[in-house]
Amino acid sequence: MIPVILSGGSGTRLWPLSRKHYPKQFLPLVSSHTMIQETVLRLTGLGDLKPLIAVCNEDHRFMMAEQLWEIGMKPAAIILEPMGKNTAPAVAMAALTAASPDDVLLILPADHVIANLPAFHEAIIQANILAKQGFLVTFGVVPTEPETGYGYIKRDTLQHGPAYGVAAFVEKPDAETAGHYLESGDFYWNSGMFAFKAGSFLQELEKFNPEILSCCQQALNASKVDLDFVRLDKDLFSLCPSDSIDYAVMEKTDKAVVIPLDAEWNDVGSWSALWDVTDKDAFGNAISGDVLTIDTRNSYIHSQSKLVAVIGVHDLVIVETDDAVMVAPKDRVQEVKEIVNQLKASGRCEADIHRKAYRPWGHYDLVDSGDRHQTKRIVVKPGGKLSVQKHHHRAEHWVVVKGTAMVTKGDEKMLISENESIYIPLGIVHCLENPGVIPLEIVEVQSGSYLGEDDIVRFDDQYGRI
Repeated sequence: MIPVILSGGSGTRLWPLSRKHYPKQFLPLVSSHTMIQETVLRLTGLGDLKPLIAVCNEDHRFMMAEQLWEIGMKPAAIILEPMGKNTAPAVAMAALTAASPDDVLLILPADHVIANLPAFHEAIIQANILAKQGFLVTFGVVPTEPETGYGYIKRDTLQHGPAYGVAAFVEKPDAETAGHYLESGDFYWNSGMFAFKAGSFLQELEKFNPEILSCCQQALNASKVDLDFVRLDKDLFSLCPSDSIDYAVMEKTDKAVVIPLDAEWNDVGSWSALWDVTDKDAFGNAISGDVLTIDTRNSYIHSQSKLVAVIGVHDLVIVETDDAVMVAPKDRVQEVKEIVNQLKASGRCEADIHRKAYRPWGHYDLVDSGDRHQTKRIVVKPGGKLSVQKHHHRAEHWVVVKGTAMVTKGDEKMLISENESIYIPLGIVHCLENPGVIPLEIVEVQSGSYLGEDDIVRFDDQYGRI
């Protein structure tokens, strides 16, 4: 089997931790590993899997590559989507990339939690057998409560080994309907996980939604390969219809079957769901970071950068980051999406980015800013190199606080050690890189009339950025 990791979501329901440019799948929410890493690592023990294929947003490419590298995974390909088009085109790209139409693809969203690995592995083994027979297999999670936040799959009476035929895919129900679904025993939560041969899926996609297949073939044929990255043609991919795999294929095909999955699955789609799967103290509190509590129960409290003290509250979610604090009752955390919409409507950057911004060479933290100045703490990984660039509106002063910097300043190239500094005047072509074996840390003070990140003219970049 070829694992296919789908990583297209923005995770707005877990704001302020999850944001457009650093969504939840890249965060270590339930363990020391990120959710993408957990998705890959939970396949350990399944036997001889082929190298995985990842599909992600172009803006996340370096985070995806680095997080796979950190756990020793060498992907067959990382397919970069110029824009989100839902799951059907993403899966089509993976199927078209597979070496053989007989390769079985195991489609896995990158942001789920599955606690019972033996049950999960057994379901995958059974799905592989059915997929080789030409079935399009989906995994239906055995419901434990009348959940209104998930779509459902209704099984029919026809069985194929451990699987059932699919009678219908059902939209998210109201509470009363969800209760009926639970009582009947004929409905499962739609997990968004699938298994099928690449050729079987493409054949059904061509039958029911040929426009998606045609657009994907054209965008892939015009793609450019850059190391592990497959860069789809933006103009051609933009013409592709946006549709889910359910609507495009699974609801229409007569080859769909559902395997019941009872493996303690959770899609971590809200703060209350994250509280469900997180270890708790004796008072039912899930705590992360520097937190003190008195008479506090059944709450989720996350501190990223400050001491958070909580007194006399119950059933709350409290999340502190460098630039935002969110407080909500656990039963209203779905409404955090409305906060994100307000931020977007008012043009505020907190909807999309953190104060700490990640780049392929490392990261920077915006420590202070004013009308004509801002201060950043910059960390460059060993071997990392910022682009050769200049600025039209700002000058920069760098102070090395750890490691050694190789600095290009006009025609000069020099080593700057700890406690040394250098000034980069406005308009001078320059570059910063880390030639050492430990992270390079510098404090950068910018001054000028305009300090936006778009005041960068790049002349050369080892990461292929424009």
